[in-house]
Amino acid sequence: MPPVSVMPSETQLQIRPAVLDDWPVIADFNTRLADETEGKRLDPDTIAEGVRRLLSQPQRGRYFVACLSGRVVGQMMHTYEWSDWRNGEIWWLQSVYVLSEFRQRGVFRALFAHLQDLAHASPDVIGMRLYVEEHNERAQAAYVTLGLERAGYTVMERIFRNEV
Repeated sequence: MPPVSVMPSETQLQIRPAVLDDWPVIADFNTRLADETEGKRLDPDTIAEGVRRLLSQPQRGRYFVACLSGRVVGQMMHTYEWSDWRNGEIWWLQSVYVLSEFRQRGVFRALFAHLQDLAHASPDVIGMRLYVEEHNERAQAAYVTLGLERAGYTVMERIFRNEV
């Protein structure tokens, strides 16, 4: 995907797959995300190991980062779900974060477009999903502008370890 201009200046946004060396900034962004959206404090050791583990095991999922002048300013992860009902793979979008000073400048839109292009190019991928904190109306509005719709599901869970 060619660079996307997100500011009136000459600065160009680059979207690239994250590499293992990106783990500190991704862990930091995930920590900020949990605090900003849910008021949760993540255990630094757990989040660091979780990020490094995903980066070293791409069968679990992938991170993509948005960079301006070499600085990571946003991220998005996706994981995989197999749908036997649809005979295809659904990508779950997760860990979406853009530094506050770069919001409303097209960073998330570029990350989403990049991942959507990859999904369309993969014959097994039949769709994308994400979950969003129920009170995060700003994020929900942004997702709707990109064509995402409410799925009519409520996410339920039972976490056995590493509760936040």
